[in-house]
Amino acid sequence: MEFKRGENLPVVLIVEDNETTRDTLEAILKRSYRVIKVPDGETALETVKSVEVNLVLLDIMLPGMNGLEVLANIKDQYEDIEAIMITSVKDINTAVTAMKLGAYDYINKDFDYDAILNLVARALEKQHDQKRLLYFRSEIKQHFRSDFIFGSTEKMKEIYGIVQKVAKLQATVLITGESGTGKELIARMIYEEGDDPNVPFVTVNLPSIPKDLVESTLFGHEKGAFTSAHKQHIGKFELAHKGILFLDELSELRFDIQAKLLRAIQEGEIERIGGSKVIHVDVKFIAATNKDLKEAVKQGTFREDLYYRLNVIPIHLPPLRERLQDIPQLVDLFFAKYNRKFGKAIKGFDDSALKILKGNQWPGNIRELENLIERVVAVNVGGMLCLTDIPLEYYLPSLENDIKSSTEDLLKKACITFERNFILKTLERMNWNVRQTAQVLGIPLSTMKYKVKQHDIYQMIEGKRTLMCEDLE
Repeated sequence: MEFKRGENLPVVLIVEDNETTRDTLEAILKRSYRVIKVPDGETALETVKSVEVNLVLLDIMLPGMNGLEVLANIKDQYEDIEAIMITSVKDINTAVTAMKLGAYDYINKDFDYDAILNLVARALEKQHDQKRLLYFRSEIKQHFRSDFIFGSTEKMKEIYGIVQKVAKLQATVLITGESGTGKELIARMIYEEGDDPNVPFVTVNLPSIPKDLVESTLFGHEKGAFTSAHKQHIGKFELAHKGILFLDELSELRFDIQAKLLRAIQEGEIERIGGSKVIHVDVKFIAATNKDLKEAVKQGTFREDLYYRLNVIPIHLPPLRERLQDIPQLVDLFFAKYNRKFGKAIKGFDDSALKILKGNQWPGNIRELENLIERVVAVNVGGMLCLTDIPLEYYLPSLENDIKSSTEDLLKKACITFERNFILKTLERMNWNVRQTAQVLGIPLSTMKYKVKQHDIYQMIEGKRTLMCEDLE
């Protein structure tokens, strides 16, 4: 595993009382790592409290506190730090004890150049893999969705253009829009359009986290930092190192934590709760909110400096009611998704059903539309769905139109809609046999034929059954 030179080089702490050995190890490692040298265990423990150490090269025979005691102390407080023991005597029992305490490996003092470099590289690669594992476990807890928003409106095309550009930049992005407009999906699109698909994408949904755990979730904590802190916890910022951290519903962040967030974004530095050492993080930050942050600044609930630091590249998502022409594409997307989930083969909605969907205001936006599709796929078998498969509430006029209509007109429309829906459901149950449907409904066949024509459903059901067509002649 290669590490590039620069400020973010892994830190190797050499704990060795022999000055010659210390200098030799430093000479071997300094080209690839940042090296710190100390002569005893007490100084080593003070160092790991104040410096972000990745790996410790630890002599077993030290003055005062021996190497095994130092190892036990380090692993108790900082289990993510890797340790390689240095011994001058081949003692299998000591080696076994060191491994049980959490040492990665041990090496004799008659080491050579390549052996040290290879061993340190493997230990740091293990540390990297463990952090990746923590990241993946963290992501499993999130509701991961790989579906992206489709649309052909000019506004959405403009947004896609911004996404493609910003995906290649190490710039902070602020995504705004009503709840359910797809802010997280846009953040994931930025991630997918980036240069490296292997970097972490870590999400934090603030409203879902208890307020007293938000700081620990973001920045981590040390063992013993508070009553329930039984072990060290790596925060989301560290898990997102070299990748993207997406903070959803940013307006919910407590005012006292906003200063820490500003420092993390601006300086690339964090401190775990209960810790004193500065941890450097290289994170691309994306935030989302459904609130007006400018108004929050005026009200004193959101820091003005944080707002301007976040609002580097703003992306505003329009509500679904402003992009109704995108509904057919979104419907196709969600039908494909929930057909896979439920093992169905539903072809989609016919034109009459799509017309109803495009006439709604969708206060819940894309999320509401997706929930509707999941609902209809779950309860239907297959084929092409029509008006009768849409819940009744989607037929009713919007509140804005209701105000313009008289109560009598509204009631009349509701009754007509219900009757049409009920007739179609009965026809479907009777295999589209009009005569049998009339009998079940308890009306004359002539009345049934009139209802079919009145509700304009002849074209919809024509061809379902030859018998039905013969009845209508």
